[in-house]
Amino acid sequence: MKTIFLLFFTCFLCCGQAAEKVYVTEADRAIFDRYVSEMTADKSLPTGELMVKTARFFLDAPYVAATLEKEPEGLVINLREMDCMTLVENVVALTSTMQSADPSFEAFCKNLQTLRYRNGEIHDYTDRLHYTTDWIFENQRKGIVKDVTPEAGGITFPVNVSFMSTHPDSYKQLKDNPERTARIALKEKEINARSYYYIPESDINKQAAGIKDGDVVCFVTTIKGLDISHVGVVCRVGDKLTFIHASTTSKKVIVNEAPLQEYVESIKRNSGIMLVRPQANH
Repeated sequence: MKTIFLLFFTCFLCCGQAAEKVYVTEADRAIFDRYVSEMTADKSLPTGELMVKTARFFLDAPYVAATLEKEPEGLVINLREMDCMTLVENVVALTSTMQSADPSFEAFCKNLQTLRYRNGEIHDYTDRLHYTTDWIFENQRKGIVKDVTPEAGGITFPVNVSFMSTHPDSYKQLKDNPERTARIALKEKEINARSYYYIPESDINKQAAGIKDGDVVCFVTTIKGLDISHVGVVCRVGDKLTFIHASTTSKKVIVNEAPLQEYVESIKRNSGIMLVRPQANH
C-alpha cells in the first residue's frame, strides 16, 4: 500500500507543540486497532507481562531494515515490518499506550515520538536517538524506562561511540552535511562521558534471577565505535531464558530458539548485555 503523509494537528507533545510530519499507512492504523482490540482484556497486566504479550503480537512480522530513513525527518509509524530497534520501540510505546487512560492512535504516536527523539521533538535527523546507550539514558530521564543492569549484577562498561561521525558517508542524512555530522560528534562525546554497566556473557545465567520477562535486552558489541548491535524483549519459555526479536537470520520476528546466554556466546562480536525495564504508565 502506498505510504500516505499525515500531519496530526490533534496530537500534541508535552511542550505544547503539534507533532511534526507523520509517515503512516492505513494498514498501520488497522494493525493498531487490532492490537487494541486483542489487548484490552490484558491492559491491567503487570508491565513485563504486557510487554511480552505485545512482542508476541508481532511474531512472524517481516524483518525490514532502514524503515525510518525518510526525508524530511518525521515520525515513522510502521507496524507492518520492522528491525530489532523499531520492534522494541513499537512494543514499549504500545504497552505504554495500552496502560494509559487514552489508548488512542494519536496517543500511540505521541508515545512513540517521545521515545524515539531526544526531547520528543523532531527538527532534523540529529534529534533521533541513534545510539542505544543514548536511547536508554534519555528515556530513563523521561521516566519511561529504567536501566536495571547494575542491580542485575552488571559491571562497569566503558562506552566509546564514534561510528556515525567517523563514517558520515554511510548515512545519507550525514553525507555531504558537515554541520549535522558535527552535531552528532558533540553528542557522541556526551554519551561517552556517562557511566554504564553490562553483564558479561559468561555471567548471564548466574544473574538470571535479576532478569525479568519484558525487560529490553541490549547486546553489547566489540565493534569499534559502536555500543549495542542488537535488541530484543526478554521472555521465558518454560525454564528457558530467551528473548523475542526481529531476526536478521530468520527475516522475521521470532522467539529465539537458543537460550539468552548461548545466543550471546554464539555471536563473535557480542561481549554481554544491558537490561532496560519499561516502567508502568498509570
